[in-house]
Amino acid sequence: MPETAAQRRTMGGETMSATRRPLVAGNWKMNGFKGAIAEFRAVVAAVAGGGAGHAEVLVCPPATLLAAFAAEPRGAVGVGAQDCHANPSGAHTGDLSAEMLKDAGASAIIVGHSERRADHAETDAVVHAKAVAVRRAGLTAIVCVGETRAEREAGHTLDVVGRQLAGSVPDGATAANTVVAYEPVWAIGTGLTPTPADVAEVHAMIRDRLVARFGAEGQGIRILYGGSVKPDNAAELMAVAEVDGALVGGASLKATDFMAIAGVYR
Repeated sequence: MPETAAQRRTMGGETMSATRRPLVAGNWKMNGFKGAIAEFRAVVAAVAGGGAGHAEVLVCPPATLLAAFAAEPRGAVGVGAQDCHANPSGAHTGDLSAEMLKDAGASAIIVGHSERRADHAETDAVVHAKAVAVRRAGLTAIVCVGETRAEREAGHTLDVVGRQLAGSVPDGATAANTVVAYEPVWAIGTGLTPTPADVAEVHAMIRDRLVARFGAEGQGIRILYGGSVKPDNAAELMAVAEVDGALVGGASLKATDFMAIAGVYR
């Protein structure tokens, strides 16, 4: 029987965390106009100067800015998208396919963010289909999971996150095509943050489920934490076992704040 994440920690066993490259991804959500490219350039300059250490840095602007950001001289900084349609093309007014986003310069696409699940009633099945589409386009899917405050207070956090994980992540997930982001809904944009112990419990469960389902590949899939990640709490959160980086919301809009978070990996 394979070890659980908790057993690997308590037994002092070697995990894949040393070989999983941290990822710090910024989700700009519905924010930013053309002038915001100055913030992106500041991120690029900071990363070029070693400001993110050994971490990978990704910026996911609104779709209106994606192609412009991707066309910038950006070195190692990746550009991603915030959502996609499950189909490659068709009569879907206002939607963008994963293939179109790849053509615009995206290397990754966020799917299943809690705001999509809430605002657009996206189910696990819908998120699953979008993750499949991201893989079809040859990109990396950042699959989001997380519980509401009511679900946490009722003691259902692990059940909810486990169900979302099982229903949203497609078969054949690998470290190359999948990232999981745990974002407790009640912590997003509220200023509330789970304790390190809370984060460790959920991330350990996610790691155990990934390993049980995908074997060695599950050990290599990165698990990000998101939800009110700020410069003043990033170091503590990123130090939690099985946390392989962050999906940053509001703090990613300012290059100084975003790089202060990424800078924990210097």
